[in-house]
Amino acid sequence: MSTAAFEPPITAPSDLVETVRRQGFAVASSSWAQGLPGALHPDWAAIAAEWDDMPRDPYLKDGGHYRRRRHASFIVDEASCRLVPHRAHFQPLQYNALHGGMERWFEPMRQTLIGQPFWSDLLTALARVCSEIKSSLPWYVEAHQFRIDTSEGIGRPTPEGAHRDGVDFVALFLIGRHGIRGGETRVFDARGPQGIRFTLTEPWSFLLLDDERVIHESTPIQPLLGGESGALPHGHRDTLVLTYRRNGFQDR
Repeated sequence: MSTAAFEPPITAPSDLVETVRRQGFAVASSSWAQGLPGALHPDWAAIAAEWDDMPRDPYLKDGGHYRRRRHASFIVDEASCRLVPHRAHFQPLQYNALHGGMERWFEPMRQTLIGQPFWSDLLTALARVCSEIKSSLPWYVEAHQFRIDTSEGIGRPTPEGAHRDGVDFVALFLIGRHGIRGGETRVFDARGPQGIRFTLTEPWSFLLLDDERVIHESTPIQPLLGGESGALPHGHRDTLVLTYRRNGFQDR
């Protein structure tokens, strides 16, 4: 798993399942998501704009105000994606020492995003990938929209540090980076010292993790300095995180 390169190790869509089986993670380019049936004619700019109007995360224990987010939950199989009534996001302390052990009620994701055909195609396609790796249906999926900004000088995508999420699979899609540096993705073998580091820069490229085999984190972001416009203090990094879990949602 170790490499000195900072470019993401892109895996061909046809090799995604085998790569995750072999090493516990894989990185795919935007061609995977953009090749889905519902992605033939989406308004990608309108989809990205869904990250422009999100409420602050009120649960940050480090006192910061750098994270905005929305949340929704679904039951997904190979052919269907069903939104369940809005529910709290919960993680045990063993997986999130900073924010675990409490129910966190985030504002729900909007129908203008999750009601699109592209959305159900995305979740069901990933369900098929997960089922090829670990035979299971249906999957209990939590979706998280994140915006990390630099309005306070620094933003922390993973304030809890390197961690597992207590699910089977985690898919992290980069939606966009604007006026920032940092935000490096790091993936480590959960049972040894091997690791890899890289930076996702292409919108809709994504990292797929076997959560039982690897731990992960993203480094802090800072404003991008220099250039013709000088300092850009309000940069941000937008991501979509989808977690897939067998046998039910993670609840108290």
